[in-house]
Amino acid sequence: MTVVPHDDRFQPINLFEYEKLAKQYLSQMTLDYYSSGAWDEITLRDNRSAFERIKLRPRILVDVSDRHLNTSILGQPLQLPLLIAPMAFQCLAHPDGEVATALAAASAGVGMVLSTMATKSIEEVASACEQFPDSLRWFQLYIHKDRGLTRALVEKAYKAGYKALCLTVDAPVLGQREKDRRNEFALPLDLHLANLAAISGLDISHEKGESGLFTYFAQQLNPAVTWRDLEWLQSISPLPLVLKGILRSDDALRAVEYGAKAIIVSNHGGRQLDGAIASLDALAEIVPVVNGRVEVLLDGGIRRGTDILKALALGAKAVLIGRPILWGLGVAGQAGASHVISLLQDELNIAMALSGCAKLQDIDASLLKFAQI
Repeated sequence: MTVVPHDDRFQPINLFEYEKLAKQYLSQMTLDYYSSGAWDEITLRDNRSAFERIKLRPRILVDVSDRHLNTSILGQPLQLPLLIAPMAFQCLAHPDGEVATALAAASAGVGMVLSTMATKSIEEVASACEQFPDSLRWFQLYIHKDRGLTRALVEKAYKAGYKALCLTVDAPVLGQREKDRRNEFALPLDLHLANLAAISGLDISHEKGESGLFTYFAQQLNPAVTWRDLEWLQSISPLPLVLKGILRSDDALRAVEYGAKAIIVSNHGGRQLDGAIASLDALAEIVPVVNGRVEVLLDGGIRRGTDILKALALGAKAVLIGRPILWGLGVAGQAGASHVISLLQDELNIAMALSGCAKLQDIDASLLKFAQI
């Protein structure tokens, strides 16, 4: 698949080039909102450098003439061990926003997690994907102070056919992103928090300062949420629970004890606690401790097929990507998002062949060499 930008002068061939090209299509305020991390952005940078610190030890003389990249997550098949992470305000990148992302994911046979803070509704995204009835689609959730609002979101997701609830657990308060603060970021008047506005009329997204998110978090999200609240959440829905934002092995074990079916090792893309451990470094600690009792996924810093290979070698079942999809959306809408996915697919396919892996099950820690620090 190819994507030709509107000026017909430059064809991106990797995710880094999409990021560079997106600067021509998105406003500075939008770019800063999408790309920034918390405070000094140490964790944001470390998510990338963690992959660069690990080297590969390829096997040779292995028959890799027939390669398979397919897997399954919570029993649902994927053509590639990849999901699209939940990201707010995707209509800032393209008018079709989350609908375009969902269609790109479904047509490629990868998963998508829809954000509570989406600019397209639960129902709009589900309706757009009716032609892909078996696509993996989860709904990302926060537990609000208003339990009725939380329940209503869960019920809407279940009714619309979403396959799991992905609870973000690393945001009792919002991390401070200083670029947003400096820009006094706010959504344009024609964009709204589609899911929240539809249920409660809540729409603080046009307030200036920190993109309105600080106001939303302070007024609506409950910083008193604990492990016990997971029992309530599971009592109101039959959907499996996925916990996103775990960086410690003891928390991973508690997730198992409290009934989570999968966990996402994540530091919120470096947007919450600056100085937090890189997601990839946390993965190496968590996987052996949970020992297969839940499926483990990873997000943060994925930019190459070799990054996916390294994450799988450390025990992740799949990875999630975020910002690169936004760059693709900004450049060419659904076609751009699809192209980003296909670039990663092609790179993983080549990386597996060159590492002596014909299928995902051949990828293990023996392929890795950790740099001496």
